[in-house]
Amino acid sequence: MRHLILGAVLALSLPLAAQAQEAGDAAAGEKAFAPCKACHNFEKNGVGPQLKGIVGEKAGQGRDGYNFSAALKNSGITWDEANLKEWLRDPKAKVPGTKMVFPGIKDDKKLADVIAYLKTK
Repeated sequence: MRHLILGAVLALSLPLAAQAQEAGDAAAGEKAFAPCKACHNFEKNGVGPQLKGIVGEKAGQGRDGYNFSAALKNSGITWDEANLKEWLRDPKAKVPGTKMVFPGIKDDKKLADVIAYLKTK
């Protein structure tokens, strides 16, 4: 009986653990965001656009005059979690013709963490 209960508890907890990992950790995301700071911040445009409030916005807009590529302006993308995940994994695959030269974040955990961090800004 104990084994049956233990098995049921484990079976129920695995999906919750997977959801927690998918949700990401904003504190870990802040650390994983460090390489992005070479081009991006949350105050003003630099080499790349400032990213404050980016989650939920339309791509290629709303960054105080930043000169986005035509590809990004015309992409029709809204920066939700799914689009951010694809973009941050491989920007050139998500939007061919983008100016962003970043090769992408291949690690799923870091990807979820960075997105969680962006959502706090």
